[in-house]
Amino acid sequence: MCGHCGCGISANATIHNLQTGKETMMEHRLADPTRHRAHHHRHADGRSHSHDHGHHHEDDHIHVDGMPLEHGPHHELISGYGGAHLSVVELEARVLAKNDALAMQNRAWFAGRETLALNLVSSPGSGKTTLLERTIRDLKSELNLFVVEGDQATANDGERIRAAGAPVVQVNTGAGCHLEADMVARGVRELRPGTGSIVMIENVGNLVCPAMFDLGEWAKIVILSVTEGEDKPLKYPHMFRAAKVMILNKIDLIPYVEFDMERADAYARQVNPDIITLRLSALTGNGLSAWYGWLRQEIAAARSAAFDPRSVI
Repeated sequence: MCGHCGCGISANATIHNLQTGKETMMEHRLADPTRHRAHHHRHADGRSHSHDHGHHHEDDHIHVDGMPLEHGPHHELISGYGGAHLSVVELEARVLAKNDALAMQNRAWFAGRETLALNLVSSPGSGKTTLLERTIRDLKSELNLFVVEGDQATANDGERIRAAGAPVVQVNTGAGCHLEADMVARGVRELRPGTGSIVMIENVGNLVCPAMFDLGEWAKIVILSVTEGEDKPLKYPHMFRAAKVMILNKIDLIPYVEFDMERADAYARQVNPDIITLRLSALTGNGLSAWYGWLRQEIAAARSAAFDPRSVI
């Protein structure tokens, strides 16, 4: 996961409001894995002082099969953060725990405003942005659509979304390979969607890390292009298991590529029996009615859930 590449430890993100031109830099240290602890010392002459240590304390150890993790089979140290030594598993756990807490706040914010937040995930080039453009153009007179656009660099996709007619914030993650809950919170703060809106979050193109980071969304939508292999659900099971919907996009190219849609659907159900499959072409419009019907159904459900005491936030 991101403990290996470093993007979950420290990454500077830029939030660009394409309506106002405002840019905000985020120094992003989500996990703060080496937060120093203050220690007080008293010397023999009676003087006392406090200072921070980056030491890893015994009570922080994670145990595997009854052994401290550093003696277990999966131990690897990450050092260089204020002298601290953290195992990969510990670091990843802290990153995800902090992100999950922020995601819960996002989810509560969305629910309180009857807002449907959808996390669109895929490999690069699957057609996420094209699908959003077409959706915005077709539904902007019916639904209040807002977009948080995630990429490592450039505002190219954000400008496309703005031209299609939706308010959009571009989040550039720099070295980061996915969006995280605090980036979405900052983006939504800039957008300020009204009650009953739909917030589309276009994640960074990547089928690995976005599967593990909750953004506070109502559902993940994984987009698989027919120009990719139909075995992607088996190769990236975490993503397809986390998704509520799989969109098979670019079906207009089926006559020209080797892609078995039935097999792709079977593979997806193998890892996630409850996944919903929609087949469409964002370019030609074929199949979009099913996608639009699903959106209408889910925004209605999100609005109803806001007043349901049984709803779990």
